[in-house]
Amino acid sequence: MAHNHHHSHNHHSGRQNISLAFWVNSGFALLELVGGFYTNSVAIMSDALHDFGDSLSLGLAYYFQKKSSGTRDAAYSYGYKRFSLLGAILNAMILIIGSVFILEESLKRIADPEPAHAQGMFVLALLGVGVNTFAMLRLRRGASISERVVSLHFLEDVLGWVAVLIGSMVMMFVSVPVLDPILSVAIAGYILFNVYKSLRQATRIILQRIPENVDIEAIEKIIRSVPGVAGVHDLHTWSMDGQYNIMTVHVAIRPTSFEQSNHLKKEIRQKLSTMNIQHLTVETELEGDPCAFRDC
Repeated sequence: MAHNHHHSHNHHSGRQNISLAFWVNSGFALLELVGGFYTNSVAIMSDALHDFGDSLSLGLAYYFQKKSSGTRDAAYSYGYKRFSLLGAILNAMILIIGSVFILEESLKRIADPEPAHAQGMFVLALLGVGVNTFAMLRLRRGASISERVVSLHFLEDVLGWVAVLIGSMVMMFVSVPVLDPILSVAIAGYILFNVYKSLRQATRIILQRIPENVDIEAIEKIIRSVPGVAGVHDLHTWSMDGQYNIMTVHVAIRPTSFEQSNHLKKEIRQKLSTMNIQHLTVETELEGDPCAFRDC
């Protein structure tokens, strides 16, 4: 059986990244709340509420990422890796709700723009860009879908603060309060598009689609090249969480001894060790014997 020894390390690193992002986001949300009152900026106040929602989603992501590191037991024979995927889906839902809220508020502000303290917005925007960029880059290095989905929260915040930064600079010289909500609409649309892509990937994993980083034809060709293999069928592969891939395969072999059969299995596992398969089950049967599970 082939296993990825870096998988548990990735989970631990993922939890650390999400935990750091949670504390950074929560602390900055409090700062935003105070700054929003000071600058009389509805955009900043809305973003503060949005960031508190992000903190909730980060807490969920941390919980599910930690849960996903659990080993197999009587209830979950493959372990808890897919809980990370559940966290990613819940976070995507929260992000969609937040983006719709931003769109609604932005459209209201386009219809009825309000003046704000441009200098104060500029200072907060600089802090916002710096803090959220740090958190986003930390999470984007992560390997799990959960981390990548959470990083979209911070990408949204970075783009939002860039919009506030540009808007505040313009409003220092020209009274154009409608600029900020117009940029916010464009940003929300961009984020929703990225959420769609992440949800599509998560859905494909749940439906047990063949992983994108697994080449079925190449794998079958490698197995057939092993001396003693007469045929390959019932080859199935899927992913638990986008990182941990599983494969089962039936291999027809020419008449041989038990020891030779075991050696053949080991050789197949060795040859597939670099093919992005972390959990491999090989079932052997003699050439010509009927197989109840043959599907091709």
